[in-house]
Amino acid sequence: MTISVGDTLPDATLTRMGDKGPEPVQLSDKLRGRKVAIFAVPGAFTPTCHSAHVPSFIRTKDQFAAKGVDEIICIAVNDPFVMGAWGEATGATQAGITMLSDAGSEFTRAIGMDFDAPPAGLIARSRRYAMLVEDGTVKVLNPEESPGTCETSAGEGLLDAM
Repeated sequence: MTISVGDTLPDATLTRMGDKGPEPVQLSDKLRGRKVAIFAVPGAFTPTCHSAHVPSFIRTKDQFAAKGVDEIICIAVNDPFVMGAWGEATGATQAGITMLSDAGSEFTRAIGMDFDAPPAGLIARSRRYAMLVEDGTVKVLNPEESPGTCETSAGEGLLDAM
């Protein structure tokens, strides 16, 4: 089942790079009582994700804050080491965007946003989407039809839908 507006996100243990290495993050702790923008990408360092999707949220971070968004989270089916390096390489970490790993694709599968593209070497990856979540409930969901497109799921696209 694919997640929809009005649904409550399932809890998940994701991973981020901390000062001493990988550390678990309970998604429910990030969402409880908060307004959070979440965007997901097919893969760190892949062309559209790297040159369009992450930069769109860096560019619009202050606009999200002005609309009461407490945190912006990027999720990808990559290991936490890659997510940490990607956050540094793109400037997302310095901008305050939380880079979380769903290495086993458990969360991505649980919300029905997984896909495979074997010719590109992408297996059990996340579809590209952005969502606004308030206290764990999906308020806005902007999935892309094509993994190479970043329009409705871009920072500007999510802001326009809010």
